[in-house]
Amino acid sequence: MKAIILAGGEGTRLKSVTGDLPKPMVGLCGKPVLEHIFDLLKRNGITDACLALHYRPEVIRDRYGDGQALGMRLEYRIETAQRGTAGAVRACADYYGDRDFLVIAGDCICDFDLKSLIEAHHRHGSAVTMALYAHEQPLQYGIVLTDRQDRVVSFVEKPDWERVVSDLVNTGIYVISPAAMAQVPPDRPYDFAKDLFPLLMQRGYEMRAVRMDGYWCDIGTPRAYYQCCLDALDGRVRLEGVAKPEPEHPGYARRPDAGAQRVYVCRSRARLMRVLSQSLMEAGADFSDGVALRNDVGNVRIAPAPDREAVTISAQAADPSRSAELADGFLGFVKGLDSQA
Repeated sequence: MKAIILAGGEGTRLKSVTGDLPKPMVGLCGKPVLEHIFDLLKRNGITDACLALHYRPEVIRDRYGDGQALGMRLEYRIETAQRGTAGAVRACADYYGDRDFLVIAGDCICDFDLKSLIEAHHRHGSAVTMALYAHEQPLQYGIVLTDRQDRVVSFVEKPDWERVVSDLVNTGIYVISPAAMAQVPPDRPYDFAKDLFPLLMQRGYEMRAVRMDGYWCDIGTPRAYYQCCLDALDGRVRLEGVAKPEPEHPGYARRPDAGAQRVYVCRSRARLMRVLSQSLMEAGADFSDGVALRNDVGNVRIAPAPDREAVTISAQAADPSRSAELADGFLGFVKGLDSQA
């Protein structure tokens, strides 16, 4: 099966993190989010993909080329004007031809078993099969209501709490038939959730959904991106090349953790602190003493050095063996922001 990756976003809400980079190129645990998506596809037996690009397409195309170095076969379609999610995929019609294909957003991190989604699609022969995820805070996503046979019966786009009827949200990962895509008009912007899916239901096309186990995160905001970084460090998501933390031996007596510290020499500590503050504001940072973040993974404090153009990163992980890893993770984050400030 082929895949189409929607990788055209600029990521305006994530600008304080991405700078001028396309959103799918933001770094996570040593490589761009887009490369983690390539890893996910390959893990599920998909090595052919077409990337729908719009914002700064040369950044992605020049880095990955034909995909051979990644063990992929990549093609690209570049939009001069944004066409919406369904419109961008419809513009790849010459790529998918007359065969069903998978669609995935280029700005999500997940470790789903996509093979099970594809198998369900083939088993039922539906026009669309959607991957759903149980989310405790579904307000910023589209909620999908299904019957007992997993047929989609209703959508509620970004509801307030009074309109929440389920915790299952639309992940933007679909297996789609060419017949469904033929309903997309070629001459105007068209979106999957707002336009195509309601139209398919109105015209009697069957759509089904599969609740996926595992991890999924849309990194569209600094808060979500920061949380995803912590989840990756904590082993909550399966990523290639990122080791899962070793379980603590039940008889091990945890020693007090002195923490770890890193110093980063920058061009302007005041400017860098401004960008850091903006980036981590949505993540619930405290600004009373530098920039401080606290959660179950550990505590991190980033503060300007008093005597030179530098910032100090102090990290204390809940797991004593991981303070250095936590500090190094934030050092990379700070370096990336400084290069864009």
